[in-house]
Amino acid sequence: MRIAFLTAPEGVEQIELTKPWQAVTDAGHEAVLVSTRSGEVQGFNHLDKADTFPVDRTVGEVSADEFDGLVLPGGVANPDALRMDEKAVELVKDFFDRGLPVAAVCHAPWTLVEAGLVSGRELASWPSLRTDIANAGGTWVDEEVKVDTNGPNVLVTSRKPDDLDAFDEALLREFAKAAENRG
Repeated sequence: MRIAFLTAPEGVEQIELTKPWQAVTDAGHEAVLVSTRSGEVQGFNHLDKADTFPVDRTVGEVSADEFDGLVLPGGVANPDALRMDEKAVELVKDFFDRGLPVAAVCHAPWTLVEAGLVSGRELASWPSLRTDIANAGGTWVDEEVKVDTNGPNVLVTSRKPDDLDAFDEALLREFAKAAENRG
């Protein structure tokens, strides 16, 4: 499988990028870092700058049909920047429109809210997104990982970095099932 990881140029919670990335690559799949600008993505450990990561492609250079799924890492600033970028929001919508699986952790569902993609869905996230998800027509759940199939695609969500083991396991399982179903 070829999995897109979408982040803003800065503000991504590093562990929410690197741990799922490692799970994807350890399983023998290709991970592709997509961002709103070329160059590098600045990771953060909460509010402190961490490592940088080279961008493989920009949102203007890709479409969902090039991938088997999408991972949206969190961090407070990352999804806030993504939801203000029209091309990033359109790319996320494209994954849903094509029925491709999406996984989002922590604050990442903010981008899904902006894209109008949570209505009728159940999502786990950082607790501060509860009202945003409810106002967008979704149902917030306080669970380690939530797999929702009440829409055009499978949606895997988790609350926080402590949930990443369950998140990674669910995204690998659900992305593989979706790829198998597509043939």
